[in-house]
Amino acid sequence: MKSPASLKRAAEWALPYWTRGQAGRETPQDLFRVLYFGWLVAFTLKLLGSAWDVSWHFKWLRDDLAPPHLLNSAGTAIAVALTVIHGYTGYGVDKAALRLIQWGTGIFLVAVPLDLINHRVNGLDITSWSPSHIMLYLGTFFMIAGVLRGWFMGAPPGRERTVVLGAFFAFFLENVHFPEQHQEYGILSIGAWDNHATYAEPILLEFAAHQMGQPVDRGMMTAFSLPVPDFLYPVYAVVVGLSVLVVARLLIGRFGAATLVAGAYVGVRTLLWPLLTFTGFPPSAVPFFLVVAGLVVDLAFLVRMPYVRAVLGTVGVTAVAYGALVAQSAIMGGVYSAIKGQKGLLGAPPPATSSAVWAGLGLLVLWLAAEWLADRRHGSQTIEARVIATATP
Repeated sequence: MKSPASLKRAAEWALPYWTRGQAGRETPQDLFRVLYFGWLVAFTLKLLGSAWDVSWHFKWLRDDLAPPHLLNSAGTAIAVALTVIHGYTGYGVDKAALRLIQWGTGIFLVAVPLDLINHRVNGLDITSWSPSHIMLYLGTFFMIAGVLRGWFMGAPPGRERTVVLGAFFAFFLENVHFPEQHQEYGILSIGAWDNHATYAEPILLEFAAHQMGQPVDRGMMTAFSLPVPDFLYPVYAVVVGLSVLVVARLLIGRFGAATLVAGAYVGVRTLLWPLLTFTGFPPSAVPFFLVVAGLVVDLAFLVRMPYVRAVLGTVGVTAVAYGALVAQSAIMGGVYSAIKGQKGLLGAPPPATSSAVWAGLGLLVLWLAAEWLADRRHGSQTIEARVIATATP
């Protein structure tokens, strides 16, 4: 805990900056770093809270004041405070970044009471894909997008800029992939049931069965654990998750960026896996296939022609992602079977390989759009540089 003297010094440093200003205001570098390291703390708390939250809901009945919710709320409180600071002072953001952050925070804060009402009316509503939950992800989506833009536009060139940009992209990937954790936990819950074990407490199973009007049997467990079509998991992962890696590679501009962003997210999930399971919470499948797909995204950028890169990259990334997903399900399941005598507990949700064509088409559209926007931005910067050079004596 900080001493009163250190708190006093911090207040004396910060108070002179608390003045009204417009977005785009010139920001001292020390203030800029404090603001964006504050965002790193906020997103870290939200990541830890949300990761614990899914596991919690596969074990216990929902509770508004559950520890994961409180941890997530601490991150949200910091995010709200930073949004107010940016909005009032204008420091650290341009107008576009500020609007994204404000809209994202606003959508998130509206979604919270709607989600509480939804649970009061509809009961358990464990699925991550419900409308109120999607509003929470959408709000966080815009929030992180604004923070990404603010850091990208304002941070000085160097290693710190690159590393922090990669960290924000890892948080972005975590947010968009978050609803997929329902299937990642669900497939292991079904595997546990098939091996005469359950992760959920009896009160949760009985409540879910009563809500569905079914007995506590495998049919109820399947409806409880995998309530969405099998194709949703791989299609969403390829179209949305891998699009994040494509944009990360474009903006960071270095070979290995997509792999490292995916590796950072998967690494955190891997570290949390034993922490949750050794404390009695349900385990989840970990999306290792994202790292392999991220490597292929990086390899695709060895092709210099943007639109050719998008086409070839989409074909390669989609094929590798689906192949890695199938392999993960088979290989990791076999490894765990040999160790624990149980089947497939470190596998993956059903890959639904017939959906690969649709996933590839969706990724191709977003990849082409990203290349077009990047090409347009590069062209405008080139024209601006020529104008400046011409006008300079």
